[in-house]
Amino acid sequence: MEFTVGLQEINRGQISLVGGKAVNLGELTKVDGIIVPTGFCVTTHAFVASMAQSPDVAAAVDRLDALPAGNGAATAQLAASIRRLIEQATVAGAIVESISEVVHKDAGNVAWAVRSSATAEDMPTASFAGQHESYLNLRGVDAILDAVRRCWASLFSDRAMIYRQRYGIEHRSSKMAVIVQHMVPADASGVMFTADPVSSDRSIVAIEACAGTGEALVSGAVVPQGLKLRDGEIIGATGDGHAILSNDKARELAGIGRRIEAHFGSPQDIEWCLFDDAVLIVQSRPITTLFPIPPRDDSERHVYLSVGHQQMMTDAIRPLGLSVWQMLAARPMHEAGGQLFVDITEQLASPANRAALMAALNRDPLIRSAVEELLARGFVADLGDQDASSGSPMPAPPRAMGDISPEENLDPAIVADLIAQSEIAVTDAKQSLETKSGNELFDFIADDLAALKRQLANPVSMQALMTGVNATWWLNDHLYEWLGETGIADVLSQSVDNNITSRMGLDLLDVADAIRPHADAVSFLRRVDASASLADLAQVNGGIETLEAINGYLVKYGMRCAGEIDITRTRWREQPAVLVPMILANIDRFQPGEAERRFEAGLTRANAAEEDVLRQLRALPDGAVKAAKTKDAIERMRAFIGYREYPKYGWVCRIDLHKQAMLREAQRLVDRAVLDRVDDIFYLRFDELREVVRTQRADRDLIIARRAEFAVHVRLAPPRVLTSDGELIFGRIERDDLPTNALSGLAVSAGSVEGRARVVADAATPDIEAGDILVTAYTDPSWTPLFLTVTGLVTEAGGQMSHGAVIAREYGLPAIVAVRDATRRIRDGQRIRVDGTNGLVTILPETLSEAEGAHGRLQD
Repeated sequence: MEFTVGLQEINRGQISLVGGKAVNLGELTKVDGIIVPTGFCVTTHAFVASMAQSPDVAAAVDRLDALPAGNGAATAQLAASIRRLIEQATVAGAIVESISEVVHKDAGNVAWAVRSSATAEDMPTASFAGQHESYLNLRGVDAILDAVRRCWASLFSDRAMIYRQRYGIEHRSSKMAVIVQHMVPADASGVMFTADPVSSDRSIVAIEACAGTGEALVSGAVVPQGLKLRDGEIIGATGDGHAILSNDKARELAGIGRRIEAHFGSPQDIEWCLFDDAVLIVQSRPITTLFPIPPRDDSERHVYLSVGHQQMMTDAIRPLGLSVWQMLAARPMHEAGGQLFVDITEQLASPANRAALMAALNRDPLIRSAVEELLARGFVADLGDQDASSGSPMPAPPRAMGDISPEENLDPAIVADLIAQSEIAVTDAKQSLETKSGNELFDFIADDLAALKRQLANPVSMQALMTGVNATWWLNDHLYEWLGETGIADVLSQSVDNNITSRMGLDLLDVADAIRPHADAVSFLRRVDASASLADLAQVNGGIETLEAINGYLVKYGMRCAGEIDITRTRWREQPAVLVPMILANIDRFQPGEAERRFEAGLTRANAAEEDVLRQLRALPDGAVKAAKTKDAIERMRAFIGYREYPKYGWVCRIDLHKQAMLREAQRLVDRAVLDRVDDIFYLRFDELREVVRTQRADRDLIIARRAEFAVHVRLAPPRVLTSDGELIFGRIERDDLPTNALSGLAVSAGSVEGRARVVADAATPDIEAGDILVTAYTDPSWTPLFLTVTGLVTEAGGQMSHGAVIAREYGLPAIVAVRDATRRIRDGQRIRVDGTNGLVTILPETLSEAEGAHGRLQD
């Protein structure tokens, strides 16, 4: 059994023996021109052998894995006891002998550095950077043995355990090897990233340097010299003015970094030092925090636009969901980080297509800002109009402000026809899917997705949708021009017909009315959590009536859920208890008949606003003409704007039917031991799943790898715009008049309100009270019931016609979208003011003294 192995003898296949860090160092010794300090590794065999002599440690680790999540105090106490046991353990004689033999081979008074190398460390998806211990300037075998024990014990440090829990790595499966190297008396040292760790730009090498060894840099005790290089040229420098590295040495370092990156095949986080002007590499690990880049088959620059930000769904999506979405897409969509992007490079390269694209982006200022930033830098070469025809076809953009006429004719009756056609298609699909399985099932789903794609692209449907949108923009533009009023259309659009999403919120009020009289059933609901079954409701007084009300609601809306355009997400129908907090909130906060009162109140406000606007217009020069045009625009908006929400509803109805059928097939695969779990199908693309059904064989390793990859994607923040260099661009809204305590965004629903901010990540688990202001990354239709309780809305994503904007206007809530980093910059519980007319979120002082201080600062 090997207890020590030389670094130069280590290869990539030995991670279970020497851990991730040692494997990387062993690989570095094989790269031409790379100098690695001499050393060896104390293998995991030594760790296992020593732990075998301490059965108390193994028993304690088993108890650690058995502790329920969230039991922080018990976890910390048990981990501390494990660390003490390991640090006090006696190292087996054979291990001591093996280490002593290597150390005594070195003549002279050599100092050593001892570092951890865990088996789950420095992997492509989990770096564990800084999670385990390092010990420097050690002399003698006893000091090394003591450091080895401490490195073993650091496997159970609080931060290492939290990191493992985050990545789903069992404590008992992790083992620790230890690297022992000659300590280099460095003249300078530092870190180097072969991709910019801030922007993720892979074309940049970022270097930080300090004098001497790196302890001061790691501890933050010094201001390092910082350099950024692109293609060997220095493009940025920071520091206190004292140059640790010359420009030539920085270029040499960057070149070494690129060679190391090429060897490992991914961007690297590298620790280096200088000794007698030679560069030595003491560590290299993959950078695991970078957002991935869509694969491409050329070396040209590309610009990718986030689809998720346009669809109000910025969560990572599993492979089945991505592939189904791509089957419905009107143009090619590229995958990266569990997200979909469209390549807009060719549109930006052509002046004519660029103008059309920028007009389409007018209504989302953050996306437009991100694209403008790249254009200002000349990231995409201008090919001229003669090359415009070579690009991918652009979808027709929304019309620019002021260029539509409200007299365009489209019979409002078409809306009812389109809705009826969609309902027939859903019914037909449901009947067909119930009779199919195996290959026949997947053939039908593929054909039905193609039919759904044609339905979504139906020119008449698009015209009906855009008629309402264009009429809204016409009203906003002209009423501002003629009357100086902003946000009037927000009131004029309240309580319109055919808005399936706003109706969903009102219908949940009716569910509350049906349940409210049944006290025992209400008490039962107060005791369930989101994952509970509601079947036992039938055993309590009023329970059957309660179930009938909930199930009736689910017949119409059960296919909805957060992130509903991802076919793999859990639907309300699958987990109806998710609705319970919203139902109870309606029972507690509203009186019977609230749905009808709300709709009638909105209709009254809309009618009053229309009368007021027309009266003011008639008093203007050419007032009769302006009033007539405005009257027609209002009628068209109210006839068509409700349809804005319906195509997505029809889309979700169909893919939910497909999901139900695929889950039935997945259960058959599990029953035949082809798959281990029903949800394994979510980690296969549609064609891959189709092939599994055909062959009755599955690649379990692929599914396991996809699960791990998705766990990484969940933690990534997708950019609005991504470049082929990997640069993330999130956009910004520039305002000269922005106070220090305010955030800017896009005003989408007029009015102003003050209240408590509730920063919410999951619509299923909110703690929201009447009068609160909802702050979240994005909203989709599943959030609509919460809009009945809150008084305002702030989101990070969105535009004037995104879901949150449309429903906020319908319900009369002041709302601002596209507020960058709102969920990070606004603390849960803070008092804020939402000015949905001017696009300002103001963070209010919480005490009188704070208010006085803020007043003073503003006055200054």
